[in-house]
Amino acid sequence: MRIGIDVGGTNTDAVAVSGGKVIASVKRPTTPVVADGIIGSLRYLLDTTPGSQPDADRVRPGDVTAVMVGTTQFVNAFVQAKDLARTAAVRLGLPATLCLPPLVDWPPGLGRALGQQVFMCGGGHEYDGTEIAPLDRDTLHKVADQLAAQAVASVAITSVFSPINAEFEVEAAAILWEHLPHLEITLSSDIGRIGLLERENATVINACLRVLAADTVQALEDALATVGITGELFMSQNDGTLMSAQYARKFPVATFASGPTNSMRGAAFLSGLSEAAVVDIGGTTADIGILSHGFPRQAPLAADIGGVRTNFRMPDVVSLGLGGGSIVRRTGAAVTVGPDSVGYEIRIKGLVFGGDTLTATDLSVAAGRADIGDPGLVRGLDRAVVAAGLARIEANVAEAIDRMKVSADPVPVVVVGGGGALLPESLPGASLVVRPGQGDVANAIGAAMAQAGGEVDRIIDAGSGGRQRAVDQVISEAVRRAVEAGADARSVEVVEIDEVPISYLPGNSLRIRVKAVGDLRTGPRHDI
Repeated sequence: MRIGIDVGGTNTDAVAVSGGKVIASVKRPTTPVVADGIIGSLRYLLDTTPGSQPDADRVRPGDVTAVMVGTTQFVNAFVQAKDLARTAAVRLGLPATLCLPPLVDWPPGLGRALGQQVFMCGGGHEYDGTEIAPLDRDTLHKVADQLAAQAVASVAITSVFSPINAEFEVEAAAILWEHLPHLEITLSSDIGRIGLLERENATVINACLRVLAADTVQALEDALATVGITGELFMSQNDGTLMSAQYARKFPVATFASGPTNSMRGAAFLSGLSEAAVVDIGGTTADIGILSHGFPRQAPLAADIGGVRTNFRMPDVVSLGLGGGSIVRRTGAAVTVGPDSVGYEIRIKGLVFGGDTLTATDLSVAAGRADIGDPGLVRGLDRAVVAAGLARIEANVAEAIDRMKVSADPVPVVVVGGGGALLPESLPGASLVVRPGQGDVANAIGAAMAQAGGEVDRIIDAGSGGRQRAVDQVISEAVRRAVEAGADARSVEVVEIDEVPISYLPGNSLRIRVKAVGDLRTGPRHDI
């Protein structure tokens, strides 16, 4: 039995899944201390399962083999500059990269929150792995002394083209650990793709969250122990796969987009569709993404996180300020919906709950699409306002889906989330609209049914050993990373291979990106 948990800004959703069947679910308010809300959800699942159900459908702590958690805690901490460790950025790139130092494009507030500790040393490699300049070991020993004096807790090490050759990053980490054994160190070769500044930024973000990640994972493990669950803890990644708790301690940045990806994976599981658009409507926002091979399509461009440009993997998602709590206004003949929302106060302020604020949920109830609250309280709404507001919602969502499509052909659309009733039974540009059962907790279901995964992005010279040998090397590394994330090596398979010739580099250069996924390892590890 698995339990999937998705911690959102308003609600914490949890489901218990056994044999591909959801046997219990709960939606509870998110608490300021994430672990407290998770404990409450787990106790509800364990305590309120109807006693009349067959034993196979009972949720018992000893039967839970794994718990999967998706949380926005780390991205919220970074964007709000809260609970960030004092972090240093160490770049191995002199003399080639002096013009643009580390953190050069960061918002001033975030830079100050980290302590603005920046160090540059000699080193780096070319695209083919050959050395640009030797590693400046003497300077690294001096950097270690300064880190100790400044009470730095975490370090991000970035070397030029380290995804091709990580030798200098590994040696630099060893030098710093020699002086400061308890230092948290993140290597850029483990985090981002090709692109120095964006990869360096992603590495620094990950480094400043390492201390918080260790505390959070420990709190989650303690929460499971509190309710008697001994199953293994996993956390959701940005690409719709899972990673072990130990992996999450090292790479908290990989959780940043776990909310939308959980919903999309849940939509794929509930609908049985692997190629479709997914619309996830909550209380405040609607997230629209595309399923490809059953996984969220990845964004092709750099992602902006809190004003910092990065290049780690993120889903290609469009977010609209549109949800069940979105405020509806009429100005003359025009009707607008959102982007502001009453959020978690919907049950106080919404008209159908006796409040005084007209929301998108009120429109849905008035039109007979949803049965929430007291429909009699919105029976007198102006029918023109209801029709215009719902038409505006439909048009905004249909436009967003069109922006995400790669062709003009109609595509299946899967609607999930608690605000799904805002949409009609058909949409422009949709071949069909699917509303799967239990779609209101699709995010938690996506977490529960996810697999572990690993991804590698490399530039290689196919002329040195042949194209197939180079591709095989990248595949082998992606499989290894999937196993490190928690996959059973016997079940790992490659689900994506992108291969792009790079004409502006000398030789027969290729950029190869490989993604591998596998079922979770629940027993002894089977290494490859």
